Amino acid sequence: MKSANEAAMRVWKETPLIWVSMLGALALLLFLFQDGLTVMLDYWGRPEYSHAYLLPVIALFLIWQKKDSLEQIPFEGSWLGLLIVLAGVALFFAADLATLYVLAQYSFVIVLVGLVLAFTGLRGFKMIWVALLVLLFMVPLPDFLFNNLSAQLQLISSEIGVAVIRFFGISVFSEGNVIDLGVFKLQVVEACSGLRYLFPLMTLGFIAAYFFKGAFWKRAIIFLSSIPITVLMNSFRIGVIGLMVDRWGRSMAEGFLHDFEGWAVFMACTGLLIIEMWLLAKIGKNKLPLREAFGLEFPAPTPKDARVQYRSLSKPFIASVLLIAVVTALSFAVPKRVEAPPQRSNFSTFPLQIGEWQGKGSRLDQIYIDTLKFDDYIIADFSNKNQQVINFYVAYYASQRKGESAHSPRTCIPGGGWEITSLTQRTIDGVSVAGHPLRVNRTVIQKGETKELVYYWFQQRGRVITNAYLVKWYLFLDALTRNRTDGSLVRLTAFVNPGESLEDADKQLVAFAKAVSPPLPAYIPE
Repeated sequence: MKSANEAAMRVWKETPLIWVSMLGALALLLFLFQDGLTVMLDYWGRPEYSHAYLLPVIALFLIWQKKDSLEQIPFEGSWLGLLIVLAGVALFFAADLATLYVLAQYSFVIVLVGLVLAFTGLRGFKMIWVALLVLLFMVPLPDFLFNNLSAQLQLISSEIGVAVIRFFGISVFSEGNVIDLGVFKLQVVEACSGLRYLFPLMTLGFIAAYFFKGAFWKRAIIFLSSIPITVLMNSFRIGVIGLMVDRWGRSMAEGFLHDFEGWAVFMACTGLLIIEMWLLAKIGKNKLPLREAFGLEFPAPTPKDARVQYRSLSKPFIASVLLIAVVTALSFAVPKRVEAPPQRSNFSTFPLQIGEWQGKGSRLDQIYIDTLKFDDYIIADFSNKNQQVINFYVAYYASQRKGESAHSPRTCIPGGGWEITSLTQRTIDGVSVAGHPLRVNRTVIQKGETKELVYYWFQQRGRVITNAYLVKWYLFLDALTRNRTDGSLVRLTAFVNPGESLEDADKQLVAFAKAVSPPLPAYIPE
């Protein structure tokens, strides 16, 4: 019988065959998911995701940290890992058929997690699952979530930034994302929303919470606090920029100084996170110095006299790799789907005389065109014989697979300084689209004494949809079943003049909707 000392000195090592197998499995994954990963790398070039290049390295480091613990246990594999690989592969096929890259990116992480579980088994997986969880931070948010989050953060940062400016006794007026200092106007654009600090700081907060030695609630606070810290510090930055612009001119909000302020804000956020950890380490029964509460631990070296026992490939891991190999081979056999939106007329030919309504076309500024990323659009003011004016806007997207999609007015309207005072839905009697009654979002917006009534809907492949999230579901469904993701946002706006009621504006919009609906199918195919 072996002594307890001899048993403790045994360590488990991988054979060259295992290393080759793991590298081969990784190569298969990279090849299979190359389209989605290529798009993900393009996103990493944006400031919001530039930290993602470090995340695979950090994940490997966190696994390496557990090297001494992992060496002490055999890897028995787990058939649950194969099931996770199957789920990831199923999601990959759905993503590939729909050509929705964000699904392919998440399925890559799922398959990778399944492979690790199939190789290590549950006992080893429990030691390193957090390292794998870090990889989720490298997947970019879907564009519609990113845009909604960015719009909300822009508004919050503008409001708090204005409060900072007023604290220093400066007269300032705010209209949505526009800060009016009198002589100068500052616009809090998407780049100033704080997302380029939020995503890296959330990742840093998650890693810091992992290393922090303390109760779970303390770790949760460290991670979750990264959100308010970022929002408040970004708002303070906007306020300071407004203060400097008021004192020394617009150059304070441009060029190197503007970029340096962004770097300084991120460093300040990191400093606040460290101070927070120091305070949390002093709270509770187990008070520790920060150096002990937060410290990088390195694995103990393998004892020189340890008995080495070599691992073998588990059956679940072998089955998982074979499954991925088969799926990779099938991906060659299945032809790539090329989206072919139906023929349509260009909005440059849209009639500017519709019944009693006479239109006058306009153009959007290039900054809005670059942001909205549509393929075609029309914006025009139509008036009738009573000089009632309706603003008509349609944005058309030939493909919404890669994230370029219609922005919901519910998100964009507040950015222009408008307040949404009412948001309901109504059905327009006597108007149908693809055989279905036209149902619209009815929105009352106000800026100061100015009031407008807005009707808008998403007209997508023969459907009229009022819910932005339902739009995403049908986008996935139609990409999968019809190989189409084209569609439009249609918006009608009536100006409520002094003395006019909302009922009058409703009548105008209903009358115009009845007039404009018949020619729309030529420009928005069913």
